[in-house]
Amino acid sequence: MFQVPLPLDRDGILFRLRFTTLAVGTVCCPLFGFLFCVIWSLLFHFQETTATHCGVPNYLPSISAAIGGETPQRYVWRFCIGLHSAPRFLVAIAYWNHYQSCHCAHPRYPRLCRINFTLNLLENIALLLLTYVSSSENYAIHENSFILFITSALGHMLLTCILWRMTKKHTERKSYKWKLLLFLFNLVTFSVAVCVYFHHNWYCEAGAYTIFAFLEYLVVLSNMAFHMTAWWDFGNKELVVSSPPEDKRF
Repeated sequence: MFQVPLPLDRDGILFRLRFTTLAVGTVCCPLFGFLFCVIWSLLFHFQETTATHCGVPNYLPSISAAIGGETPQRYVWRFCIGLHSAPRFLVAIAYWNHYQSCHCAHPRYPRLCRINFTLNLLENIALLLLTYVSSSENYAIHENSFILFITSALGHMLLTCILWRMTKKHTERKSYKWKLLLFLFNLVTFSVAVCVYFHHNWYCEAGAYTIFAFLEYLVVLSNMAFHMTAWWDFGNKELVVSSPPEDKRF
């Protein structure tokens, strides 16, 4: 017997998405864009994206060269970052509400929550800026956007670990452990990358820029992995679009 399909909003719910699915999709967008741009640059634009001002041999493109120098890499990267930015803002608000719901008697806790939320927003905004304004189009804006991005990203990671301890969330070992490890890894890798970058500029040694580019990849990947820890933080949550209860309708 043919069954009549049930109405879409039979229980008032029009859309339901597990937060874990949202987290995976949000991280996979920049991850795909990053891998595509690097691999495509190596295969089809090797000379253009690995050239340095020193003229010494280099075997890996920097991220700026891979994502903003040639097409179609530039278009793919911009599409992926633009697509993932809206869910990133949503996750930032989710973390803000999460911290507000936690009980902490420390007098500086509310201020640290506000700073952490601001840094989270700035990280996403700076990423959009350095994505859509390439170094070849406007080097000053691209450079300052990168400085803002890495500063806000490291600050957000550090404050997240601090807030996790202040609210006793460090007892949830898996999420806190990975947050702390990824923050330390990101900080150390970025520091070494900066040293290698200046070493390359000062001495123009063959292969130095290749090491810098590889370290740059690790910084980006560890940043993505840090944001992926939302998988554990909101694993039992859902994004739902539904009708409000009768007593709460305006």
